[in-house]
Amino acid sequence: MYVIYLAVAGVAGAVIHILVFGSPVANTLLAWLLGVKVGLGGIWAFMGHYFKSDEVAEYIGWPSGSPFQKEIAFANLALGICGVLSFVLQGMAWRYGFWLATMVFASIFLGGAFSVHVKDIRKRRNTHPGNAGPVFFADILAPMVLWALFLAC
Repeated sequence: MYVIYLAVAGVAGAVIHILVFGSPVANTLLAWLLGVKVGLGGIWAFMGHYFKSDEVAEYIGWPSGSPFQKEIAFANLALGICGVLSFVLQGMAWRYGFWLATMVFASIFLGGAFSVHVKDIRKRRNTHPGNAGPVFFADILAPMVLWALFLAC
């Protein structure tokens, strides 16, 4: 569920920012979604995969005890840091290049995760909430929204 809350928080922050400062809509939405949804979301996912590996595995419907949970934790941490930096650096002239790099990373990572969820649903009928719930939809929708906003900037 955290993926939904973070997306809503990112949009809410952007709307407030736009109303208060009169900032460009697409740029502001993109910066806030990269910072909150991608950034804080990646850091949150890192904490779960690293510190509560077995609980997260069970929530997804995967076997516990795998060291791959720790590896995926660090991929999430890297993505999270890139997302937070995208927000922090939004006023810089070269921000578009950084946003682009972060979006490529996020799109490959989240798109790959989406394909793994689809295969797991088909092969093992894994409909656990962590595999076929909000994360499933966020993994495919987030990159599409980010790219649409980037193209609108």
